[in-house]
Amino acid sequence: MRVAGIMSGTSLDGVDVAVIDIHDMNWKPIGLKSTPYPASLRNEILAVSDCETHTRAISRLNFRLGEVYANAVLKCGVPLDTIDLIGCHGQTIFHEGSNTLQIGEAAVIAERTGKPVVSDFRPRDIAASGKGAPLVPFVDYFLFRHETLFRVALNIGGIANITVLPPGAKPDEIVAFDTGPGNMVIDTLVRIATGNSQQFDRDGRFAAKGTPDHAILKRLMKNKYYSQNPPKTTGREQFGVVFINRLLQSGLSLSMEDLVATATKFTAATIADAIERFVPRAPDELIVSGGGVHNPILMGHLAAFLPSTQIRTSSEYGVDADAKEAIAFAILAYRTWNRQPGNLPSATGASHEVVLGKITF
Repeated sequence: MRVAGIMSGTSLDGVDVAVIDIHDMNWKPIGLKSTPYPASLRNEILAVSDCETHTRAISRLNFRLGEVYANAVLKCGVPLDTIDLIGCHGQTIFHEGSNTLQIGEAAVIAERTGKPVVSDFRPRDIAASGKGAPLVPFVDYFLFRHETLFRVALNIGGIANITVLPPGAKPDEIVAFDTGPGNMVIDTLVRIATGNSQQFDRDGRFAAKGTPDHAILKRLMKNKYYSQNPPKTTGREQFGVVFINRLLQSGLSLSMEDLVATATKFTAATIADAIERFVPRAPDELIVSGGGVHNPILMGHLAAFLPSTQIRTSSEYGVDADAKEAIAFAILAYRTWNRQPGNLPSATGASHEVVLGKITF
């Protein structure tokens, strides 16, 4: 079966479409296309993500994103008539514990493409007493589990999350959770510093010009979330506007470069802290995906915090670091289509395995 996976994450950088051929969990990539969000659309999503807003705005954006996702599939470079199924994660605008909302109307995608769409993956896990996230660890297990190597899969998107993969682990032995902010805080500071002319710290240039403030870093690390036992998940509700405003207030005497440098080290520190707290020993390999792999300052901090661990990217294992989550939702859509469970209860906290998502024909 040929499946297109659509992913747009909390970093709000755009839409990733990954097309794969898959049979019985054996898969190969066929095509990948990333489509940036226009600035106006990114601002609209931020407006409904960081505060209470009118339901009309959410409803309108839900249908508009359906059009954006459908168009991304139509322009992904793989002939539409060869695609059998589409899996769409949607755009998260709220996620907190047992409440979640992803928008991007599946009916619009199905109408524009003529293909069945699997969407709204998280609620069924929540209905089974889970947190609805993280869901990608189910796919990490199949992609990166090794019989002898202790691995941790790390995705650095807007939020950072890890999947702990002990040697030869069974599915119920997998631990996975959000470690805290990934690129979210860094990106927001860069947008503020540049008046929205830059959306992220390309190649870590801002951080490279600054010096981390260790007093602020120490205060940031006192957040109770980090010591909370997994399964756990977090998002823009914890590390969005309110968090950024407090950071700006505490760093009034610092340059924006220093604040970005502090936020960059903060992301790396929370990841390393999570591994130290909740991974039984230093992993042999840390396999990194997501936009954070392109930030050499962030990757350098990770290497310094984890000196005994080999840090590699998922691309080295044939899984494009920028497309892993889109690939994951193509695989999860395939599982749903075949009435197979797609969650790891050990990662989400669900009481049992469930078939995820809703199918729109």
